[in-house]
Amino acid sequence: MTMDHGTLFILLACLFGLIMTWGVGANDLANVMSTSIGSNSITIRQAIVIAIIFEFLGAFLGGMQVSDTIRHGIINTDVLVNRPELFVYGMISVLMAAMTWMTLASYLGLPVSITHTIVGAIVGFGAILLGIDAIQWHKVRIIVLSWVTSPMLAAIFAYLLFVLVQWTILARDMPFRAAKQLAPLYLFLIGIAMSFASIVKGLAHLGFHLSLFDNIAIAVGTGLLIMISGGLLVRRIYLVPDATRHQQFEQVERVFSVLMLFTAAAMVFAHGSNDVAIAVGPIAAVVDVVQSGGNLLADPKIPYWTVALGAGGVIIGLLTYGRNVIETVGNSITLLTPSRAFAATLSAAFTVVIATSAGIPVSATQTLVGAVLGVGLARGIGALNLSVIRNIFMSWVITIPAGALCTMGYFYLFRLAFGK
Repeated sequence: MTMDHGTLFILLACLFGLIMTWGVGANDLANVMSTSIGSNSITIRQAIVIAIIFEFLGAFLGGMQVSDTIRHGIINTDVLVNRPELFVYGMISVLMAAMTWMTLASYLGLPVSITHTIVGAIVGFGAILLGIDAIQWHKVRIIVLSWVTSPMLAAIFAYLLFVLVQWTILARDMPFRAAKQLAPLYLFLIGIAMSFASIVKGLAHLGFHLSLFDNIAIAVGTGLLIMISGGLLVRRIYLVPDATRHQQFEQVERVFSVLMLFTAAAMVFAHGSNDVAIAVGPIAAVVDVVQSGGNLLADPKIPYWTVALGAGGVIIGLLTYGRNVIETVGNSITLLTPSRAFAATLSAAFTVVIATSAGIPVSATQTLVGAVLGVGLARGIGALNLSVIRNIFMSWVITIPAGALCTMGYFYLFRLAFGK
């Protein structure tokens, strides 16, 4: 049955996948860029350039392991060996459910998670078709646990990092001088994070198996390169003679704006390697099953053009409809300055990179919101907008059943249209 309509199924998967990834860009990637833009650290034009370059790099170099988890790690596909068309129906239904929910959430300005949506949709598909015993609950438990731990870890990292920034820079008698002295160290740390997230993982995916010494050398080299590049930009920031303390703080935030250029790139790469990989997973699964003649036991292959399709849809979504979510996370949770945004974004990037390296589909949305909360807590509970936080958490809770219910409805429609 699958081969009878194989071309149609691939076209449907690409169409619904493209619309869904548009929603991911309008929501998830907008959330990722919200701290950078909302804090006025980078301009819209800079954000677009960073998003285009590093979203594609993250999806191509870092996301293959996560995509495979989405296809095989949640439900036991072995029981569908003789009915591959049902697997195809399910994956397209997952894409349609994610498309519906992400578009609605973007319209409402709710920073929901594509991870929650996709995982919830696959669990709903598996439960209704195969029964709960076919779901690999040990993998689901790890994923769900990561949804709790990733924002908590990001919040803790962001809290500690911003306290460190306050102690080493903002609370000093000469904060601008301290900022220029310590900026190279922070830039070096950003380079280390970007290296392990991109270069080391990317070379591994391309078949280059490096030793521990090689990985350390690449990480240190990248850190030094970022430190030198950012240091040249920081050196161009000057302080007028006899500057007031307020004027010093203004220049300090300019220093952190330079750091945010590189931190935003690290966060966008982390998003591409995790969230785009999650979104592409069902598209690649449909293409692979159809092209293998319905063989679910074949070694899964993720066509690179599906990754390009997903990353392209995400970029278009950010450019056309990302403003609502940017406003919610960028300014509504707590007032962000470049120094606060730096602490939140770098902490979230580290957290996502660690999870992606383990093949665990975490949510960049959740992680960054958790990091923003951590920065807000470092300033005191009064700095947080609790009503906005409540609405965000409610949208996360609603997302999982919404994805599952939508998938069930779309799956029945497919069976009616194409037969059992």
